[in-house]
Amino acid sequence: MSRSPQDSLHTAAFVTPAGADWLASASASPRGVQALWAAAPTAPVTLPCGTAFDVISMDALFGRRVVGRLWTDGPGTGPVAAQGGRVMLFATPGTAQRLPALLGWEEWGAAAPPLLCYGRGDAVTVPPLFPPDPGPQEAAPLEHDAPESGVAPMPSPRWLVAPDVRAPWLPGPEVLLWACVRAARAAGGDLVCTAVTSEPAAFPG
Repeated sequence: MSRSPQDSLHTAAFVTPAGADWLASASASPRGVQALWAAAPTAPVTLPCGTAFDVISMDALFGRRVVGRLWTDGPGTGPVAAQGGRVMLFATPGTAQRLPALLGWEEWGAAAPPLLCYGRGDAVTVPPLFPPDPGPQEAAPLEHDAPESGVAPMPSPRWLVAPDVRAPWLPGPEVLLWACVRAARAAGGDLVCTAVTSEPAAFPG
């Protein structure tokens, strides 16, 4: 039985064994996924979408606004990950197909930054069950350790809200539409109007 995120402070940073079971259920070979994690729990794994979950990937700033809106004024979220400068919201299967159409009908839908929607036939790379130990630069960044380019290194993929039950509550297209529209309205002219699109969701090499 699924659980509403408001039933608890659903902000786990680590995937529980029950959460790992749910993630693995997306694969045609759950035992194979579990074996990979048993051998390397700090390694990311690529899983198919469309059965256990869909994934909606958003620009990091807009994604955090959407997540904040869902927790402040809405029902909360399911699992949420951060990777490659984007926020990935796990949603009910079918959301990837329906959300772009719903946004297309909304006056403020076009004000949202690009949403990458992954559903049946797509796959996403999810963060590891446990984040690896931070490297020296991540653990204690020093001014003289900054890269010559002046660009900070990309943070490691991580869970913002990790799955911790076998049947987590997931937002559907209507809930995400509501949150996206309100986040776009609140941001106003700060957002760039772009189309909803799709591309492979994999961590940078």
